Amino acid sequence: MNTIDTIETAVIEADKTVPIIRITRDFTATAEQLFRAHTDPTLFVQWVGPNGLATRIEYWDARTGGSWRYVAARDGNEFGFHGCFHEVRTDRIVQTFTFEGDPDGVALETLWFEDLGDGRTRLHAQSLVDSFESRDAWLRSGMETGIDEGYTKLDALLRAGSV
Repeated sequence: MNTIDTIETAVIEADKTVPIIRITRDFTATAEQLFRAHTDPTLFVQWVGPNGLATRIEYWDARTGGSWRYVAARDGNEFGFHGCFHEVRTDRIVQTFTFEGDPDGVALETLWFEDLGDGRTRLHAQSLVDSFESRDAWLRSGMETGIDEGYTKLDALLRAGSV
């Protein structure tokens, strides 16, 4: 992918050789702003996930060796997620991600931020899961909607100067 091409919506790709999902998305923001949006719990709850979900943080320690848990709710239904921050740097975050409805389905996620210049940054993310079956189940779960709607909310926060 040429870094001068603009990616306004998330590109989600399944690797054919390993059970990885790759996501790429451009933002009119600095890498520092994207890092803050992913590590500051007050900001994170404002944009994560699909529209119509209310998210609350149970605990959040965004540092290498820290952990997190949040709950997303809609129509009286709650969905818990948790993980551990393995590495937190301003240019890269490595963490685990578990949906508590599938406690054996742990993903190892890596996010990194590529400065495109002119106040634009490309977010790269990859999620490694334990099998191709798990990867395909994640892709069928509606994750694309949650990612696109969440990043659209993040765009609005960035435009409003909230990050």
